[in-house]
Amino acid sequence: MPVFRGAVLDDSKRGGVMGFLTAALPSWARWLALAAVFAAVFLLGQLRGERIAGERHNDYVSQQATQSVRIAKAQTKVVVQTEVQYRDRIQKIYVKGDVIEKEVPIYVTQADNASCTVNAGFVRSYDAGWTGEPAGPAADSDREPAGISLAQVAEADAFNAKACLAWREQALGWRKYYERLKQATVTPAD
Repeated sequence: MPVFRGAVLDDSKRGGVMGFLTAALPSWARWLALAAVFAAVFLLGQLRGERIAGERHNDYVSQQATQSVRIAKAQTKVVVQTEVQYRDRIQKIYVKGDVIEKEVPIYVTQADNASCTVNAGFVRSYDAGWTGEPAGPAADSDREPAGISLAQVAEADAFNAKACLAWREQALGWRKYYERLKQATVTPAD
């Protein structure tokens, strides 16, 4: 028989450990101990839940980082491909345009310049077309020579056409770049 502070306990009457607790602790202390055990179990459950949630968050952040790296690589590839493709096209347009401008005297000779005069009305109309603003009302001075040769008109037109073709290629390049960039940043279905 176990001895407790000089008292003899009978296990058959007290019920083992519960009998010991019943004899050793007042009822309020037993309830307090029971509440402490439940609180400890609850807090351990909370800690485990927070750990699981933390692991899920870390996995999510890791996935996002991996996806960001993949997208950045794809975007870099798209930038390089589009830049090379359209930079070469635009450069070819400028080279061909320069050749065309230099060849104007071959196609428009001094004799052509002498036989065809460019009047001020043509120049006003041509300039209005490029500025997007109306030329205004016609005047008597529109019939007078503008002092511009036919070759100068051809050179200006060739230069303007060259610039417009280059801008067109740039716009097409930006459009293609945007389409490829959208495709590169689309995430595969999980």
